[in-house]
Amino acid sequence: MGVQYKDYYEILGVPRNATQEEIQRAYRKLARKYHPDVNKEPGAEEKFKEINEAYEVLKDPEKRKRYDQLGAHWKAGQEFRPPPGWDIHFDFGTGGGSGVEDIFFGGESGFSDFFELLFGRGRRKYGNRGPFTGGGFTWVRDGADQEATIRITLEEAYHGATKAITLPQTNKTYEVKIPAGILPGQKIRLAGQGSPGIGGGKSGDLYLRVEIEPHPKYRLEGRDIYMDLPVTPWEAALGVDVSVDTLGGSITVRIPPGTQSGQKLRLRGKGMPNPRGTPGDLYAVVQIKVPKHLSSKERELFEELKNVSDFNPRS
Repeated sequence: MGVQYKDYYEILGVPRNATQEEIQRAYRKLARKYHPDVNKEPGAEEKFKEINEAYEVLKDPEKRKRYDQLGAHWKAGQEFRPPPGWDIHFDFGTGGGSGVEDIFFGGESGFSDFFELLFGRGRRKYGNRGPFTGGGFTWVRDGADQEATIRITLEEAYHGATKAITLPQTNKTYEVKIPAGILPGQKIRLAGQGSPGIGGGKSGDLYLRVEIEPHPKYRLEGRDIYMDLPVTPWEAALGVDVSVDTLGGSITVRIPPGTQSGQKLRLRGKGMPNPRGTPGDLYAVVQIKVPKHLSSKERELFEELKNVSDFNPRS
């Protein structure tokens, strides 16, 4: 049998209209699975080479366009002859593509007769030894992402801040910009500060998971902030305007007549900022407080109130 047709889309498991991102994602998944340093099963290395050949064509717009000119009617394994007038002039020389996890073969081109029939015998300008080697190939791989924790105050989360953080693992200090309105569990990305790449691959990213320290006055629930608001019995009964300190500054809150202890007064939009939408709300939770020690006049007035009032909170 002569040269067999190779369906590069089928090899990578992608449709013919796949985007470059889909092709790269499929390639990276398969390359990890069949890399001979990882997969010792028979045929893994040949599968690995086949995957790389498919990616060599489909990652490069010029090669992919030339390959697509053959049409979609060919089946993998069929005997293949180039169409009449097919001009083999392509020289893939120094390579190309994204540079992300490209795997280069040393020695000869390492590609099939089908590839060389379409594109000619290329010339590689890469060495056949590197950080990960085996069977004459080198794996260029991006570094892994890393994660650490950063603890901030509620004020820093509300207003935003720049904070220095030193990671004990590396003893390296970073100046971290904390965006206003960040919430617990969200992450701050430091590009290129993760694990270094291999064989010239780019470094990974460092992700800082945010933890917000407990606050003596405010409680954070989602983007809403809760705080206790102490009021006197007469303020709750008669109603009053009171000044309240919030993370955003002092504001005036209206206590309606007949306000009950535990009642929540909602201050719309006074909670945590939201860089992508509506801010949270502030809830002032009313706590009716009575004096622990009464003056003689206060006692007299409370006694008078007791005698004239028929209010029974237990009825």
